[in-house]
Amino acid sequence: MSLLEKFDSQGLLWITTLVGKTTTAGLSAFRGDLVLIEGAMREGSTNIRDRKTPELVINQSAVLADSEKILFINGLFFKLEDLPVFVDKYKEALTPETVTFFYVENIAKPQKIVYADIVFNLLPYKEGMIWNETLEALYIEKADLKGLSAEDKVIAMYDAAKTHKSKAEEISLEEALTQTIEVKKEASGGPV
Repeated sequence: MSLLEKFDSQGLLWITTLVGKTTTAGLSAFRGDLVLIEGAMREGSTNIRDRKTPELVINQSAVLADSEKILFINGLFFKLEDLPVFVDKYKEALTPETVTFFYVENIAKPQKIVYADIVFNLLPYKEGMIWNETLEALYIEKADLKGLSAEDKVIAMYDAAKTHKSKAEEISLEEALTQTIEVKKEASGGPV
């Protein structure tokens, strides 16, 4: 059983766009929301997958994993403070070699944080689809992905992220948390 199949059986993959094997033996890819804090069990249910909406997720994530470890992960954190929740939840699957590329809504400039022996490459998020924003940030052209399966496109993103050099200086999570910004949501205008 692949690591992603294990996560899926535990109900940790939410709003799944893609989950499957790549053409590289032993590697699987996922796109969707990765659960950080599960929702409560539905009343009367004993099925681990029969839960209410998760309380916290990494939105629009892309994950590449082998049978035991996460090789690459990206997605959106609304708050930098949630980074330790991710590390605690998935620590068994993370290594210093795990490549991360996250967008964070409450930071103002790119950051590189070393936390739990993992380098977290973080970019400020304003709007847009995380997948498209990541392709742009990693200089991946649509033509580079032509002919690849949806799963193998995650490998292409991983390969580009491995060689990406952040210009941000390395700081601690504690220091980064002192630099967060307040996110102002615009009220959406609906029918009156």
